[in-house]
Amino acid sequence: MVAGPRRNAPPRDDVLAAAMGMIAERGLEKLTMAALGREVGMSSGHLAYYFRSKDELLLRTLEWSEQRLGARRGRLLIRTDTSARERLAEYVELYVPEGHGDPHWTLWLEVWNRSKDAGDDARDRQAAIEGAWHRDLVALVAEGVSRGEFRAVDPDRFAARLRALLDGFSIHVAIGLRGADRAQVLEHVREFTDETLGAADDLRP
Repeated sequence: MVAGPRRNAPPRDDVLAAAMGMIAERGLEKLTMAALGREVGMSSGHLAYYFRSKDELLLRTLEWSEQRLGARRGRLLIRTDTSARERLAEYVELYVPEGHGDPHWTLWLEVWNRSKDAGDDARDRQAAIEGAWHRDLVALVAEGVSRGEFRAVDPDRFAARLRALLDGFSIHVAIGLRGADRAQVLEHVREFTDETLGAADDLRP
């Protein structure tokens, strides 16, 4: 019997994109090694060689998604044609889920849930994701303070409080908690930032 031509494995980014697409279209519970293998034309054993476990697959997929969000976040933060306040609003909009079942937040919640049994490497990688969001927010608030757009708050302390607020609201949106839709959350956060940093009218000379 003559073996057929060996099929090359798809690029890893394509596999991770397919995993994210399955979460968006079918839900996290449908993402198995076997189902993903069928989606990308690989055996589940080959996928296990790539990722070792489903926990690793989920974390790699989250990192892949975060790289794309990070690129979008980076572009908005370096803009020079908008105020720090406007860019802060854009940061918040990027942070908050699009709605119930948002695939990125669905994945985040699952990774968080599994983290209680995760090793140091996985925890360090999760912390790196969180740290990038935090550092960018600190830098943005510091810029707004230095330009007189915001009150003289401690940027690191403010960023920690705002991200805790965003995380809590975002979980409510992602799981579809009644009375916590995206528009309501964005309004709550706008009120918090105005009260804490000073509304635009309050900061005029």
